Amino acid sequence: MEISETILILVTIVLTIYYYIFKDFSYFKKIGIPYSQPWPILGNMGPVLSQQETMADAIIKAYNLHSKAKYVGFFEFNNPVIIIRDPELIKTIAIKNFEYFTDHQPLANSKQDPLFGRILLSMRGDRWKQTRTLLTPVFTLSKLKNMFKQINEYAADFTYYLAKILKDKKTIEMKDILTRYTNDVIDICAFGINTNSMKDRENDIYTFGRMITKFEGSTLLKFFFMRNFPMLTRLFDLKLLPKKIGNFFVNVIDDVVNDRTQNGIIRPDMIQLMMEIKKRKSEMGEDLINLACQAFGFFVAAFEIVATCICCACHEIGVNPDVQKKLQREIDEVLETTNGDLTYDAINSMKYLNAVINESLRKYPFNTFLDRQCIKNYELPSSLPGGKPLLLEKGTNIWFPIYGLHHDLKYFDDPYKFDPERFIKHEKEIHNSGVYLPFGLGPRKCIGVKFALLEMKVVIFHLLARFDFKPSYKTFNPMRLSKKQISTNAENGFWMDFIERDDVHPAVKNFFTCNNPPYDNINSNEA
Repeated sequence: MEISETILILVTIVLTIYYYIFKDFSYFKKIGIPYSQPWPILGNMGPVLSQQETMADAIIKAYNLHSKAKYVGFFEFNNPVIIIRDPELIKTIAIKNFEYFTDHQPLANSKQDPLFGRILLSMRGDRWKQTRTLLTPVFTLSKLKNMFKQINEYAADFTYYLAKILKDKKTIEMKDILTRYTNDVIDICAFGINTNSMKDRENDIYTFGRMITKFEGSTLLKFFFMRNFPMLTRLFDLKLLPKKIGNFFVNVIDDVVNDRTQNGIIRPDMIQLMMEIKKRKSEMGEDLINLACQAFGFFVAAFEIVATCICCACHEIGVNPDVQKKLQREIDEVLETTNGDLTYDAINSMKYLNAVINESLRKYPFNTFLDRQCIKNYELPSSLPGGKPLLLEKGTNIWFPIYGLHHDLKYFDDPYKFDPERFIKHEKEIHNSGVYLPFGLGPRKCIGVKFALLEMKVVIFHLLARFDFKPSYKTFNPMRLSKKQISTNAENGFWMDFIERDDVHPAVKNFFTCNNPPYDNINSNEA
């Protein structure tokens, strides 16, 4: 059944008042764990949901409660959450003792929400393990090299388009153009569909992508309602996304699969690989929706998350001219070596580009925290010296405070400074430390991390090969984070001046594989 946002808000208010009256907020005080006093009803999420502070602020505040604590307490509404501060304990939970923490906090199941409830992120237990194993071949080295060719062509055409529109204007809102780029890349790599979101600005896939990832306001309220009140979620048959979105993506996949089956079409993309997996492994399910759900999950991640991460990196490159010049020198060296015929191996050999992206992901992790749920009783060591161990009961939620770890002076000198050199000197140690978690850790680490990094590297390479980034009058430095979303985003957009380089390497002309790039007929007023 459908339920209006007004009714949902009223039910939330009544329910939370009831819980506030009958729920004991002294849980952490009783067990001797540091915590801050929660708000009535909303717990420690109060300042975030009232837009008084960002989710990053809330994580930092909780993380800094006690410098010697291995973990601290936090209330998500009325539900107690254990925030793990100690990196060694994080590694123990995420890797060594993973069998106790295999699942995320539940949001929706496949019966309640056939699309969102079946993506890899939502799966639990053996079903998750089985599906993860089946999907892993999608991101092998050979598959990524095939996808690289498509990503590289789209990035070249994308920058060609920018050069055309920048004849009339130079100030760009990067999030808008880069979500269009990531939309087109994931469309071709996941669905085998050619889209041109720069020219066809309201194409269906892009439009639905914006609807899915507009994660604020009533959608954010619904998200936390579903996390904290699962019984009522089932009672009201709530879905995170409107039914029409699910139907749209299922129909897209249906059309692609039918076309390939009937015409014997084979393409080097995710849908093709999953079709082959489905033929070999019945565990993927008997119906089309299992295919659609995994492609949908990849789409959501690549559309919003990758675009935001690229924006953050470009922002820091723009406000740090020394970093920009050093990176452009490395790019020009690769152009000289490859004569503009960029390869997968060449892009992944670029140490400074890799360091810039890693440092941007440290300073601006898209997710400010990661969650896990204890699936069987587990004993934590004492939080404070001289304290008692804590028995986590089945169903207890824990968070890894990514933003807090990434900005801890104990682990990163001058943590609010953008310094790629730390990843030149200490990359291996940082990645193995348990304090650097932009894509998670352990078996539930993001399955598409290599694809995401590749997409970021390629487009930044092409952009800086042709343009200089300079702060515009709309650029805020330091960046102001949005209070409307729980993920990392700029408050008023990612604004930057793009100025075509005077010293463009001659090999740039070899980027294009055709005489008429797909964006060639776009006018500057379409940007």
